[in-house]
Amino acid sequence: MANSTRQFLATQLAQASTQLRDAWRVLLHRGPSQIQFWFIALAIGIGAGFAALFFRMGITALQAWAYGVHDVHFLHSLVDSLSWYWFLIIPTVGGLIVGLILDRFTPDGRVRSVADVIEGAALTDGRVEVKEGLASAAASFLTLSLGGSTGREGPVVHMAGVISTWVSNRIHADGITGRDLLGCAVAAAVSASFNAPIAGALFALEVVLRHFAVHAFAPIVVASVAGTVINRLAYGDVTEFTLTTPGALQFYVELPAFLLLGVICGLVAVIWMKSIFWADAFGTHVQNTLSMPRWSRPAVAGFLLGCIAIPFPHIIGVGYETTLLALSGTLVLSQAILFAIVKTAAGAITMGGRMGGGVFSPSLMIGALTGLAFGWIATGVLPDVSGTHTLYAFAGMGAVAAAVLGAPISTTLIVFELTGDWQIGLAVMVSVSISTALASRLVDRSFFLTQLEKRDIHCAAGPQAYLLAMLRAGAVMRPLGTPRCAPVEECEPLVEDGLCIQASSTLEAAMPIFDRADLPFLPVVIHEDGADTPEVIGALYHVDALKAYNRALAATAAEEHS
Repeated sequence: MANSTRQFLATQLAQASTQLRDAWRVLLHRGPSQIQFWFIALAIGIGAGFAALFFRMGITALQAWAYGVHDVHFLHSLVDSLSWYWFLIIPTVGGLIVGLILDRFTPDGRVRSVADVIEGAALTDGRVEVKEGLASAAASFLTLSLGGSTGREGPVVHMAGVISTWVSNRIHADGITGRDLLGCAVAAAVSASFNAPIAGALFALEVVLRHFAVHAFAPIVVASVAGTVINRLAYGDVTEFTLTTPGALQFYVELPAFLLLGVICGLVAVIWMKSIFWADAFGTHVQNTLSMPRWSRPAVAGFLLGCIAIPFPHIIGVGYETTLLALSGTLVLSQAILFAIVKTAAGAITMGGRMGGGVFSPSLMIGALTGLAFGWIATGVLPDVSGTHTLYAFAGMGAVAAAVLGAPISTTLIVFELTGDWQIGLAVMVSVSISTALASRLVDRSFFLTQLEKRDIHCAAGPQAYLLAMLRAGAVMRPLGTPRCAPVEECEPLVEDGLCIQASSTLEAAMPIFDRADLPFLPVVIHEDGADTPEVIGALYHVDALKAYNRALAATAAEEHS
């Protein structure tokens, strides 16, 4: 019996030892991308966290100096003593400097933000533009400090993308590793900016990478925690909003009211997004009609913001004070409605004027005001079965922000983490789900994906829509003269009929030609300088294009399910 027991224990010990060695070997050689990746992810998380922290502290310092206040969290209450003309001068000068920066360092005068990070994750192996990104960070910094009416999450997300891009280029990271590092940087930046580690990690997965692959989850969480630690070392373990009147759901019969709130918030989110797109299109029309220099556009937007800020200083900056007033129920019904309208207009002018910043913080403010207005009405109509009106402000804040971001999971969690109130989850979840479902049908899923769609970047429909744009005809073609390529005699008649494709063109341009002409191949051509006719260099076969597309889909599916 004793020998049998010893033999059994020895066998179990040997099996456990073998399993541990195998696990260590997997971690070393078949982990997310070597064990060094984990240390790189942590370093990127720390770097992105400090970048977000310094960005936030810099805005606070410059805004306090510009407006002569000691606490920018209560900026709107403290600027009453400021002469009215400063409300015009400060944002106008800020807009002028922003315009000069963007005109000098970007080819299109456009600020880079979250949409460009999503594009980088989908199309460029986790890379974003570095020079343009740094210029955009400077422009957004000045915008938020000197009177712009946007948020800071867009700039910090793109700054994080610049950091991860620099690292990915230095280590020659492949596409999967580059995207994972991008997700780590974004998670850390969001966490450090809002003290929200759970939402930071899920934001990177849900909004930027747009998948929840297991291999990406752990390093992104590590980076997110690093960003949160950096925030708490500077600001302590405190929430962004301290609620003085926490809400409580009184009866389950009250839940239908939150369904209706979700519908209203979804429509408000669509109006908010559409107003930005309309303002941008109108600004471009005016700029082209009047032949305005590109650098003057943000200055004009700054002047308009100054005009609004004279009677409504609440629009200055991210609007945390007004959001807190809404969450605490301090504002009356007429104030809530008026401030929501004014903030929507101011945010649209800022974004349409190409000044910079993000849409998350304004969405929180507009949502809280919308929810508070709805709450005043709901509790007034049915006071016996209603909780507090502040509960509706809380749910409205999450509902509008989730619809704008197209991220119901991470937005729900970030609202909880911003306020520290986890007791009213039913109300928030109901409103968020309805608003997101409605708004996603009226735009291309979210504000960011709609931005990309307007640039003919089809990320909203998933990989099957944008992968064709990643494959060049020159890379998939059969070179002229190879045994399986059509001879030049068969290619030239097609070229004369216009049935050909440039080598630099993508399969996205080639596939409609195949469908329309019903040809087995298309000649691939290049235009030499000074040549009258294009030169045939190969043939793109329909079957080769389909195989390349299928391989790209398979690789994407393998990454998302790994």
